[in-house]
Amino acid sequence: MQVFVGLGCRRGCPADTLGHLLEQTLKAHDLPLSAVAGLASIDLKHDEPGLQQLARRLKVSLLFFSATQLAAFEPRLSHRSAVAYQHSGCYGVAESAALALAEHLAGPAQLRVTRTLLADASLALATTTGFGG
Repeated sequence: MQVFVGLGCRRGCPADTLGHLLEQTLKAHDLPLSAVAGLASIDLKHDEPGLQQLARRLKVSLLFFSATQLAAFEPRLSHRSAVAYQHSGCYGVAESAALALAEHLAGPAQLRVTRTLLADASLALATTTGFGG
């Protein structure tokens, strides 16, 4: 099974925090690190060093989606944050980015793990709903 990771974070969030949140979440759901097929976030975070470093560490791609692209996933979110909307123009970066990445790379998707928080970071996992997902 492949998992697609959506990440949100405050400016300057270190790669170690993001990595710890990812490892903790995967472990809690009995998923191996090798299942990670890629990382995604909102395009406002394209220059965020922690995201870039984590992708390099994991040797996976890091894709960014615009608020408009992520807004399409709003009806499927487990939680809608007015604060996130004020800052980014989308109601949930982590969940929307996970779904956007999965559907961009592999087809129809669903949230496997809803928004999980640690310090200045949020994470969600999506999987594909088709064969092998």
